[in-house]
Amino acid sequence: MRPDDVEGLRLIDHHCHGVVKADLDLAGFENLITESSDPPPAGTSRFDSPLGLAVRRWCAPVLGLEPFASPQDYIARREELGAEEVARSFLKEAGLGALLLDTGYRSDELHVMKAMGELAAVPVHEIVRLEAVAESVAASGVDASAYPSAYREALEQASREAVGLKTIVAYRGGFSFDPEAPVEAEVVRAAGPFLEAAASGRPRLADPVLLRFGIWSGARLARERGLPIQFHSGWGDADLDLHRSNPTHLTELIREFDRLGVNVVFLHCYPFHRDAAYLASVYGNVYFDVGSALHYHGPSSGRLLAEAMEVAPFSRLLFSSDAFGLAEQYHLGAMLFRRALREVLDGWIEADDCDAATAGRIAEGIARGNALRIYPLP
Repeated sequence: MRPDDVEGLRLIDHHCHGVVKADLDLAGFENLITESSDPPPAGTSRFDSPLGLAVRRWCAPVLGLEPFASPQDYIARREELGAEEVARSFLKEAGLGALLLDTGYRSDELHVMKAMGELAAVPVHEIVRLEAVAESVAASGVDASAYPSAYREALEQASREAVGLKTIVAYRGGFSFDPEAPVEAEVVRAAGPFLEAAASGRPRLADPVLLRFGIWSGARLARERGLPIQFHSGWGDADLDLHRSNPTHLTELIREFDRLGVNVVFLHCYPFHRDAAYLASVYGNVYFDVGSALHYHGPSSGRLLAEAMEVAPFSRLLFSSDAFGLAEQYHLGAMLFRRALREVLDGWIEADDCDAATAGRIAEGIARGNALRIYPLP
């Protein structure tokens, strides 16, 4: 296989979300092409960004428009076709082989697993979010003394057919937490205030003891079932203290999980993609991707992937789109990934640093083979 054969590979999108069910107006669309909650400067648009530019260049032709169509024309064409037709078009264009869907965030607004499978016409598998399980347990009215067993039972039930677990502890205080598993008495004490808060409104898990308990409960289940645990790292919205999400802060936990035989997968990683690559080069249980950061980089996506590939073993890098809400992000994630991977590998071949057969093997591994090795897919 040559690196240009990556076009024919059915990518395993190992971390993604559903797409919106409803048609979008201009404001609704622009809210989904940014991680910011602040408005753009007066007289400008969310389209004035690398991702917005990529939408106008590479997504407009898929909908039958000229490249660089105006935002207004683009949204009008989207509305003319309808949300489902738009989703089918972009998901087909992405050339995917399977979706590993995180179902734990704003799921009421998005197409769920069955609908995503029908739109994409590929198998869809679930990734269970550890914090979402805790919040559902809290909403059930369980007593604090029963919380530990209730959580473990709920996680077992929720992940019965899942192929992986995920934590967003990066958003709930960051990675500088005690890497040891909490004892049961600590968990019960911490559960009291969490459950009291849940009784008066929607629960939000932020207690460090309960977060650790969820991660360690997930690790034990992951060890039993051969599931990897995904950690959001780096790139995200304004709810994140970025410096707290550097994956090197989790070094001791990585070592503990390595002893257990539990794989850790860092998602997104930018601007810590080089840190994640270092960890992947040192610890046998570390994998990572640059999902979502790729399509947000737009024209610079090739440089981002090249940096991610500087020191990491080729067996540890995965593909994901982290598409959320917009089917365009599935298409752009896949297209920009393929283009970036070709640029890197073709450059290595031209410089006589790599032969075509090896480059093809590297491409196949990153595109799908590495995911097939660490996720228990059928």
